[in-house]
Amino acid sequence: AVVSTQSTGKRQIAMAYCLRNLLLLSFFLVVSSNAATTPTTVDITNHGGSLLTGNLSLTFIWYGRFGRTTKNVMTEFVKSLTKDDNFSLQPHVTEWWDIVEGFQEANSPITVQVSKEFDDANYSVGKSLTTNLVNDLLRRYHKDNLNSVPVIFTDKDVKVQGLCTENCSIHGVLENKPYLIVGDPEKECIGQCGWPFNKEQNGPIQINPLNGHVGTDAMVVAFAQGLVNLVTNPFHNAFFTSNNIHTIEPGTACPRIFGTGAFPGYPGRIRIDPDNGGGFNSHGINGHKFLLPSIWDPKTKSCWTLM
Repeated sequence: AVVSTQSTGKRQIAMAYCLRNLLLLSFFLVVSSNAATTPTTVDITNHGGSLLTGNLSLTFIWYGRFGRTTKNVMTEFVKSLTKDDNFSLQPHVTEWWDIVEGFQEANSPITVQVSKEFDDANYSVGKSLTTNLVNDLLRRYHKDNLNSVPVIFTDKDVKVQGLCTENCSIHGVLENKPYLIVGDPEKECIGQCGWPFNKEQNGPIQINPLNGHVGTDAMVVAFAQGLVNLVTNPFHNAFFTSNNIHTIEPGTACPRIFGTGAFPGYPGRIRIDPDNGGGFNSHGINGHKFLLPSIWDPKTKSCWTLM
């Protein structure tokens, strides 16, 4: 049989409309806070290495030019990880963090806080960061903060070796101390690391960013993924699996899943903020809302989501 290009085009348009309507329907469903799991073929195992536990202190290094909103969002996200009796809105960020704490045998609380912050708005080691330059940067700002874990945030004008090629955040080890790098993907890989706030490469669905800036909200997702991997596999010898291409860790084992029913091009069931139209799936402190990624759950060996 011969199928005309016109009829094929009509079917493609119809499918796009159906997908769009499905997303819109899910946005306006009134749902209770009940987390869900999505099956996955990924099987992550514990290779016996150490995890980060107890009190986790972070040093934020802002490399490049960042606005007050971006800095505030990242700091408030970290504060939202700590349980508080005043948290009434559900689902809450602490539920998401509970899954991370569950990787420990004792399942003890992991308290995270930002102990220090440094600004390097003048790009002291340039705008193209190799591993050696990252090491120079860490030694400069972290030499007197050995009890904390440095987190380097790079702005949209900075290229970082290893970012965008595999993951949207990367973690490493320098002199037996772990660190994390999170980049603003706006210029380098907005299609890969900006979804679902940007639809360039990953399907027709696009969600408004909660904070009005694609780069900031994409960095929240990347920071959340990186923080999971940092805690569960800080020295690259704990929770992970690998294939012939790259290493898979708990924070990035379930890409582009933000809610129940997710499939390529559709993030799953989430909520929409009535004030700004931004997509979210969790509540934090001081009225903040976040869209947090799925985590590989060691208990169910599946992709866990807040909604």
